[in-house]
Amino acid sequence: MTVTPAIQLPTESLSMTKDFAILYVDDEPQNLISFKATFRREYTVFTALGGEEGLEILKQHDIHLIITDQRMPGMTGVQFLERTLADYPDTIRMILTGFSDTEAIIDVINNARIFRYITKPWDEQELRMTIENARQLYALQIHNKRLLLELQHKVEEQERTLKLFMKYVPETVVEKALSNTSASIFDGETKEVTVLFCDIRGFTPMSEDLEPKEVVTFLNDYYSLMTEAVKRHNGTVNQFVGDEVFACFGAPIAAQHNERNAVLCAIDMMEMRKLLNERHQLTLGREVTIGIGVNSGLVVAGNLGSEDKISYSVTGDTVNTGKRIETLTREAPNSILISELVHRKVSDLVEVKSWGPIEVRGKKTRIEVFEVLGRKKT
Repeated sequence: MTVTPAIQLPTESLSMTKDFAILYVDDEPQNLISFKATFRREYTVFTALGGEEGLEILKQHDIHLIITDQRMPGMTGVQFLERTLADYPDTIRMILTGFSDTEAIIDVINNARIFRYITKPWDEQELRMTIENARQLYALQIHNKRLLLELQHKVEEQERTLKLFMKYVPETVVEKALSNTSASIFDGETKEVTVLFCDIRGFTPMSEDLEPKEVVTFLNDYYSLMTEAVKRHNGTVNQFVGDEVFACFGAPIAAQHNERNAVLCAIDMMEMRKLLNERHQLTLGREVTIGIGVNSGLVVAGNLGSEDKISYSVTGDTVNTGKRIETLTREAPNSILISELVHRKVSDLVEVKSWGPIEVRGKKTRIEVFEVLGRKKT
């Protein structure tokens, strides 16, 4: 029989030999005595006169290597090893066989996952080297299993970190950053988008009458409901500023029908406001009113910041004008105001009322503003 050279492992992955437990199963008591006398100084040795007794020992002790005779009454060595597979998958298995049984043993080696077969009578030196190979193989298996477990824990930790990160940064922004193959993630781009600003009217005096915990509970519910509406209409929440929600349609991921999506989102937000009042009016002692402004045009979109801290942002006159339009709703609570550019794309979708050319802070000329009254009836 060809002897396989010993497997070389890093020293830290090898156990002391006395920590390595062997179960030797044979129906001849003299063989058990001989085996134990030969190897008990190097390994922890357990012996059994048959398969059933061997199974009981496996239940009571942590066994690393099983060596069994093939020809035994009641249960053959292969049958015994096959019964150990499900409950002891990491255990190394070896079988002793006479020359006449060798061909039959080879046929079932894979079924019982037998590491080696040894012909009887066994040679002490050969068997000692084979056991040492088995011990080192077992140490390698455990070492690899520990590495895989550590890798799994690191992957799970990274997934938890990514999920937590996505609570602070829009998911689409994270996905785009992870798929970015360029040298820098700070490259901005000019995009045609629609921006939406939603603000609670009179939130500051309202919050002064509440406990801090009540304010946080209310704001979290408000953010959740409004974010749900934004996502439903293919938008991305770009920022929460106090009680203001700033959403973008068309960045970072380009999409079609940005104006339509944003206006439908605004109408949906007004419905969400009703649900918000149902949940919190008793606590707030008043009705929540909101104002929404929608504008469309070119923006510069990209990651802003430093290597230590970045945030995805859209900037430009389109954003500033959208915010200015939203502030006009202070005089008309629960209203949705849209710019002329947006109105052109949704005139077939919603009923509107013109506010006429309005003077807006920061703009040299007046701009056309329209109030959305609701969807057009078909």
